[in-house]
Amino acid sequence: MNILRKDPDWWRGAVIYQIYPRSFQDTNGDGVGDLLGIVRRLPHVASLGVDAIWISPFFTSPMKDFGYDVSDYCDVDPLFGSLADFDQVVATAHALGLKVMIDLVLSHTSDQHPWFKDSRASREGPKSDWYVWADPKPDGTAPNNWLSIFGGPAWHWDAGREQYYLHNFLVQQPDLNFHSTEVQQELLAVAKFWLERGVDGFRLDTINFYMHDAELRNNPPLPPDERNDQTAPKVNPYNHQRHIYDKNHPKNVEFLRKLRTLMNGYNAAAVGEVGDSQRGLEILGEYTSGEDKMQMSYAFELLSGHAPLPASFVAETFRHLERVAPQGWACWAYSNHDVERHLSRWGLSAASARTYVTLLMCLKGSVCLYQGEELGLPEAEIAYEDLQDPYGKEFWPEFKGRDGCRTPMVWEKEAAYAGFTGARPWLPVPSVHHYLAADAAEHDPSTLLHHYRRAIAFRRNHKALRYGEMLDITVSGDVLSFRRESEDEVVLCFFNLSDQPVDTTVPAGDWVTIGGEIGSTRPQPDHSLHLGPWQPSILILNRGA
Repeated sequence: MNILRKDPDWWRGAVIYQIYPRSFQDTNGDGVGDLLGIVRRLPHVASLGVDAIWISPFFTSPMKDFGYDVSDYCDVDPLFGSLADFDQVVATAHALGLKVMIDLVLSHTSDQHPWFKDSRASREGPKSDWYVWADPKPDGTAPNNWLSIFGGPAWHWDAGREQYYLHNFLVQQPDLNFHSTEVQQELLAVAKFWLERGVDGFRLDTINFYMHDAELRNNPPLPPDERNDQTAPKVNPYNHQRHIYDKNHPKNVEFLRKLRTLMNGYNAAAVGEVGDSQRGLEILGEYTSGEDKMQMSYAFELLSGHAPLPASFVAETFRHLERVAPQGWACWAYSNHDVERHLSRWGLSAASARTYVTLLMCLKGSVCLYQGEELGLPEAEIAYEDLQDPYGKEFWPEFKGRDGCRTPMVWEKEAAYAGFTGARPWLPVPSVHHYLAADAAEHDPSTLLHHYRRAIAFRRNHKALRYGEMLDITVSGDVLSFRRESEDEVVLCFFNLSDQPVDTTVPAGDWVTIGGEIGSTRPQPDHSLHLGPWQPSILILNRGA
């Protein structure tokens, strides 16, 4: 039994490092990262002080969506290695004190999965209802107006069954039918397979897409003034609908309870990705409140925007979260494998990048970091001829896809392909990334890498930051302030989120400045506080003996 599983609440306030295996480290010279590459580089991850790793899909797959189209849930694609290699990842991670979370894609499979092949073979077969099939309208058109996130209708005609099947993503990713008890039981068995193999939890892809409206009702239109690009790029017609019938089904919670019951036996935890820009925080509350559903929900609010996060936006996000999901638990991230890297997206300077890292470590919730952000990697510019992402190919050039954030990790400044591989990598390594390689960053104490380590350690050392409530959220111009409070600590945080100096006031109390190592400044004896550009001040209440 994994001794790291003794604490059932290990996930609360945890810092989780996302590994995109295709781009982490190649060990066999084919230009694609693999599981043994993860083993090789895990000491780097552990050196950050994070609590867990999240590994994006490595299951058997035709790779139409780079592993998010699974054709065998219980095996490793040869591109990444073997089950024995995965066991080595788990053993190495646990030896380094890291939990292991894997990315389970349960809402849909590949069209090459044996289940789908059986389902499409006959309307009467044992798996005929394992996917979402529907007859055409009398005129032969699709059953309703639902759209795919990857562009076009969410229905595809199958000549064999003379029916349409639902695909919320690529045509090659048919949706499973969660209204089938057999489907639910089979997916629970998949989760159990990996739990028995030693994983400590799951990142659940598109968790709110699991179940659809059985009546297949049309989605209503979404007014133009309510559209945004959090779920899909603005050029995608997907943003023109209010998605109330193709996802977010109320009975989805019943399946989540079954999954939680299974995970409880292993002290495992899950973070569910809620892909919904219209009701995201509300669904977060529905899926994570209480002790019988998912522990965390992956929130998108801080993954969006094309300018540095203003203090007012951060404050309103957390106020809204408190209104609609007071018992929920969010997992925050600035970057991941689906969005433009935040240093480029927000146009951050070295100073602002450090401040946003410190802010992230002071917010209520858990945290996900994406590989390479600790090195300060900017978004890569990928030429069309090098593009791999089908999403980018569909909407180019208005939306260039996700390849720019998926380029290989840079480990060695002077090595070919920055030490990622000895062969031509599956995506190019930008020359500017070489200068940010891990070995170069290690030898320069001023780099962002060392700030990440200090900020993560700071969070770990203060229970109020990891577990406490977030109270008195206040905005004064560009200054965001709030209080984090646990049973034995009160921490007061101020952040100047601008490039101009500001003056503010600290409330009365016996406050002691902490966090000098991450740039925190101290107030004056008269409680006045001067904050330089992009400067925090973090204080702890001295409660005496």
